[in-house]
Amino acid sequence: MSLGDEREASGGYGGTGQTRTRLPEGGGDTYGTPRRAGRSSSRSLVTVVGVVVLLIAAIAFANRGGDDSSSDPDPGNKPQAGATAASGERPVKAGFAQDEQGAQSAAANYAVALGSAEMFDKAKRDAILQAIIVPARISEFEANLDKAYTPAFNANVGLNENGSPPNGYTFVSRTSPIGTKVTESSESRATVEVWCSGLLGLAGENSTNPVTNSWFTITMQLEWANGDWKIVTHSQKDGPTPVPGDERASTADEMAKAVEEYGGFTYAR
Repeated sequence: MSLGDEREASGGYGGTGQTRTRLPEGGGDTYGTPRRAGRSSSRSLVTVVGVVVLLIAAIAFANRGGDDSSSDPDPGNKPQAGATAASGERPVKAGFAQDEQGAQSAAANYAVALGSAEMFDKAKRDAILQAIIVPARISEFEANLDKAYTPAFNANVGLNENGSPPNGYTFVSRTSPIGTKVTESSESRATVEVWCSGLLGLAGENSTNPVTNSWFTITMQLEWANGDWKIVTHSQKDGPTPVPGDERASTADEMAKAVEEYGGFTYAR
């Protein structure tokens, strides 16, 4: 069963079908405790954190409305520009394949789930763990992450003690998989490395924790259990990190608007 299937059954997190996605950090911690402490440390503390969603040209082309009236005399037949925000519908309803490709897809999707803002909500976090962790270790993961996502940690990333953002601010926590690599595999086990980019922070005027970008690689040990790949352990290390570009940093309002208008991916790879 995929993450999306199990989450629907538990009334929690959005679908994570079997197509491509990615995970956050644990700073070498097999339970994936938050990556950053303080300013830079609180960001490197969040195990599953942040993801930047970039629309590729192909999607933009597919979604734009046609403008060549000579190619179709009936404007009603032309595709209309569509919203890019996530629909909330699960795009994939099946589990991941029991092969290396399926293991990579599972790892990428689990990285996205673990790096989401939902991890800061106890009920949603537990639903995610129920869906992606091997059954024998769910309780252990829950206990360790409960110790990590504390009121003090929430305050370090700019949130209220209960994990909600202050009034007038938009909380951003997304992880985007850049690529995956299988280092070991068998019929029932696989070790997958996921190279990720992440976003974490508060978007809003005068934010003392502005949204910043980070790069990290997550290693997951997966096991085939109950007809799907499940996480046994995972750890995280920094990089590889590219040289920053010359783009102007967006304003707080631009960042908040982007987060609200561009829905995060619920699956990848």
